Amino acid sequence: MLRWVRQQLGFDPPHQSDTRTIYIANRFPQHGHYVPQKFADNRIISSKYTVWNFVPKNLFEQFRRVANFYFLIIFLVQLMIDTPTSPITSGLPLFFVITVTAIKQGYEDWLRHKADNEVNGAPVYVVRSGGLVKTRSKNIRVGDIVRVAKDETFPVDLVLLSSDRVDGSCHVTTASLDGETNLKTHVAVPETAVLQSVANLDKLVAVIECQQPEADLYRFVGRITVSQQTEEIVRPLGPESLLLRGARLKNTKEIFGVAVYTGMETKMALNYKSKSQKRSAVEKSMNSFLIIYLIILLFEAILSTILKYAWQAEEKWDEPWYNGKTEHERNSSKILRFISDFLAFLVLYNFIIPISLYVTVEMQKFLGSFFIGWDLDLYHKETNQRAQVNTSDLNEELGQVEYVFTDKTGTLTENEMQFRECSINGIKYQEINGKLTPEGFSEDSPDGNRHSLMREEELFLKAVCLCHTVQINADQTDGADGPWHANGIASPLEYYASSPDEKALVEAASRVGVVFTGTSGDSMEVKSLGKPERYKLLHVLEFDPNRRRMSVIVESPSGEKLLFTKGAESSILPRSKSGEIDKTRIHVDEFALKGLRTLCIAYRRFTPEEYQEIGKRLHEARTALQQREERLADVFNFIERDLELLGATGVEDKLQEKVQETIEALRLAGIKVWVLTGDKHETAVSVSLSCGHFHRTMNILELVQHKSDSTCAEQLRQLAKRIKEDHVIQHGLVVDGTSLSLALREHEKLFMEVCKNCSAVLCCRMAPLQKAKVVRLLKTSPEKPITLAIGDGANDVSMIQEAHVGIGIMGKEGRQAVRNSDYAIARFKFLSKLLFVHGHFYYIRIATLVQYFFYKNVCFITPQFLYQFFCLFSQQTLYDSVYLTLYNICFTSLPVLIYSLFEQHVHPHVLQSKPVLYRDISKNAHLGFKPFLYWTILGFFHAFVFFYGSYLLMGEDTSLLGNGQMFGNWTFGTLVFTVMVITVTMKMALETHFWTWINHFVTWGSIVFYFIFSLFYGGIIWPFLHTQDMYFVFVQLLSSGSAWFAIILIVVACLFIDVLKKVLYRHLQPTSTEKAQLTEAGSGINCLDSMCCFSDGETACTSVRRMLERLMGRCSPTRVNRCGISLNSLCCRRFSYKLEPDEPAAIDV
Repeated sequence: MLRWVRQQLGFDPPHQSDTRTIYIANRFPQHGHYVPQKFADNRIISSKYTVWNFVPKNLFEQFRRVANFYFLIIFLVQLMIDTPTSPITSGLPLFFVITVTAIKQGYEDWLRHKADNEVNGAPVYVVRSGGLVKTRSKNIRVGDIVRVAKDETFPVDLVLLSSDRVDGSCHVTTASLDGETNLKTHVAVPETAVLQSVANLDKLVAVIECQQPEADLYRFVGRITVSQQTEEIVRPLGPESLLLRGARLKNTKEIFGVAVYTGMETKMALNYKSKSQKRSAVEKSMNSFLIIYLIILLFEAILSTILKYAWQAEEKWDEPWYNGKTEHERNSSKILRFISDFLAFLVLYNFIIPISLYVTVEMQKFLGSFFIGWDLDLYHKETNQRAQVNTSDLNEELGQVEYVFTDKTGTLTENEMQFRECSINGIKYQEINGKLTPEGFSEDSPDGNRHSLMREEELFLKAVCLCHTVQINADQTDGADGPWHANGIASPLEYYASSPDEKALVEAASRVGVVFTGTSGDSMEVKSLGKPERYKLLHVLEFDPNRRRMSVIVESPSGEKLLFTKGAESSILPRSKSGEIDKTRIHVDEFALKGLRTLCIAYRRFTPEEYQEIGKRLHEARTALQQREERLADVFNFIERDLELLGATGVEDKLQEKVQETIEALRLAGIKVWVLTGDKHETAVSVSLSCGHFHRTMNILELVQHKSDSTCAEQLRQLAKRIKEDHVIQHGLVVDGTSLSLALREHEKLFMEVCKNCSAVLCCRMAPLQKAKVVRLLKTSPEKPITLAIGDGANDVSMIQEAHVGIGIMGKEGRQAVRNSDYAIARFKFLSKLLFVHGHFYYIRIATLVQYFFYKNVCFITPQFLYQFFCLFSQQTLYDSVYLTLYNICFTSLPVLIYSLFEQHVHPHVLQSKPVLYRDISKNAHLGFKPFLYWTILGFFHAFVFFYGSYLLMGEDTSLLGNGQMFGNWTFGTLVFTVMVITVTMKMALETHFWTWINHFVTWGSIVFYFIFSLFYGGIIWPFLHTQDMYFVFVQLLSSGSAWFAIILIVVACLFIDVLKKVLYRHLQPTSTEKAQLTEAGSGINCLDSMCCFSDGETACTSVRRMLERLMGRCSPTRVNRCGISLNSLCCRRFSYKLEPDEPAAIDV
């Protein structure tokens, strides 16, 4: 019962052990001392709530927000003490916000429950009691043997026991997990691979020991102990034995596997749990503004309380004849009365804190994020991929980026590899007409005549064909002739590979005569110039980023044990003791200067004694349950030594389309680009030059190949000195991983100083964690710049998660980067529109939204404060309680929401073609202290005009109403409220540049709705209201011509200052954005932001009218044509604008 309660509340009991022991088919030991481990059931729970915890858990999460908690306190205060306003005024808006949010979250969670039920109820087959039993997915237990058929998805994480193939292998695709569509081979241990029937499996007695669940998809450590008669056989289990939930079985009729991780402990479920929350700069500013307004609220409440007691110090005001105190009031404590009055004023002014701000911002972010996915300019037709948003909380952060950290391979390049050159035994070769030709030789022989390969060439190509993880389409591995035509030329095999480099190399080898034809059991088949050879695969030493190499140990047809190794030259050459090492190193550097990706290939022969020692060490390391990775790394290093170098390869990776233009645009926008890559120094520099990251005129500084702190520090000081001496020219910095480690260890400050003075930085030979360290270094520097990381592979995940904004490229290295990113795009070139258009719009919209909310609440509550000076601080409210309640919910909420979704103050095409406009919004320019102060002062100014304008125009007049009655308290308050609703709505209209029918509908509709509601509310006697203060007040107010005159005059007086400021600032101190504020439609330019475009014969009147239309952002092609202006005659059809002295050159549109 207790466990059930804990599960319902969302708590999982911690595991007591580092490993789990699984008895296959749940055949537990018979002795009485054994206590079975408890495992999770196989239910997938993606929902957040249950029926039992929805209300408390949702309320707890909502009241963690400062604004919601604040209004809850105010509501409770209104319930406890006698306050001037009804508890409904605070309770109803709070209830509305809480309810709307709860309904939204509840509906989303119901959809998740519905999806979970479909998954958990899916039919599966398990082996029980000697036969196959059909059950539901949620009923699978750890230890059950599960059967999965072809094209079905695995319902749990399974250890493969057997398949319909003799060798116990099967093929799967993990597209739903990591996006990789290539076939991956998984194998069973030999002892269980032969058990291909249900009857045989039911007799299996075996135990699996493995690690507890973890999220890493590619890590699994375990061992299986199979009991056969009197002996027990122990076999290691690794990732090649584990079939992950969500993966799909391919090219295999059926498999049997034992469930090891179930339900929420499967790797798929662990990977889809929420990541650490990133907070945008706008959200931080919003919280700061809330604190400032809370201080203003407390100040007003304290001041009002003090003034009340100062006023009441005179006896005639303390107890006037018409309002005598009761005996209880006279005898009550002065301290308690002071606190009570303070709380009453706090309640009276509490609406200065905008309760609906959070819910409006949430709606704006959620709805606004759809525009990225709908943008056809971010759609990649070739791959049928559109941009996707994984988190909408950072939309506006796209408009604040100062540093971009990008991977190279697959991000700047296509990750489509083409074999170009190779070096074999110190001789450079090129592929010409499907033949390896030494450099300097021409190839004139016809295609059909194949020349024989030299021994070194053949061994090199065999190493390429054997040392890889490439798979072949199963349909192509059949047939006696294999992949050869009658004329002896190899037909193209369809290879699958997780690494494009491997695929390119194997395809190149097949074109020149050494063809990898597939695997059969534990053998790899190769045809060398048509002669088939079979190599037995003994061991695979998997690639890892630390070793930067992979190896295979094979047995040749002659029985010789061989090790083939390939990897980065930095990890192969130091381990080579023979071969043309020096010549190969020179060739590798030459390949790198051409921008080619390089790999070195070597081999080693084992004696029987050496192989026996290696096999023993490998078995011990692979079967270890503790520190398996460290033990394997030690064994791999022991094996991969004393190598004989065979040669090196050079593979070209083409640049993606418009990479150079995108990087140049980022530079013009004031964004610094850092390239972080694992590639060789020369390769990385070559690609940086070709993609425009480095310019030919740029002074390239280098911090590479340093082995000690002292040399690294000295070099950094020299670089800093050179930068100061040559401050006129631009500098680029190249740093490698080793030197970077030294620089970050002791000389972080000096390193940062050098980097910040460089226009571009290139970091090569970087490990994944080093990439994250560099991002963190910039992110936590004193300037606190906003960082963006973009990459396409698993090695980029750490920096993507570290940066303020992480962007994944939907490339060919799986989907791990996409899954862990905040946004995902198909190509690097889409980054420009994502930042310059969407980021710009989102930032401008939400900056205006946040500040407008505070402005309209200052306008709302300040008249309430001023009114207290006229009512002896008696806490009399100026507005009716219904108006207090509905002001933020109904009367002023929609115009700003629609503005925040659709506003386009500059045409998207202009924003993208003029990256320099991005500088206008950088460093939180529109949401800093100055803009906030302006909006706040404007709110106070408008509030003073509302109150004192109404007071001066109407307050002393006693005969304004049509029936001869004088103005009363509620009439005066209604007049102020009416002027306020119209003014704040019109203020939003002034801020709007891009008008759609929706904007018109909600702007004018909000004002009309207010009038209709007020007429309806004041025109009926409502039986459920205990007072009828507003009965006929609004009707009588509107019946007075003077009231209409006052409304119009006060609204114009308020907004005239805004219009005047806009005119003066735009023409005296225009920003770059205001200079370029134009819209473009069809084939021409429609309007400009000032009188810089003229047509022949245009009159001054027409020019002024056009300027005012443009000033308000409402210029359209039809209006321009009505002004007598032909679009084709505009002088700035092709335009650029004058820049400020510190701005870079403009880009013409």
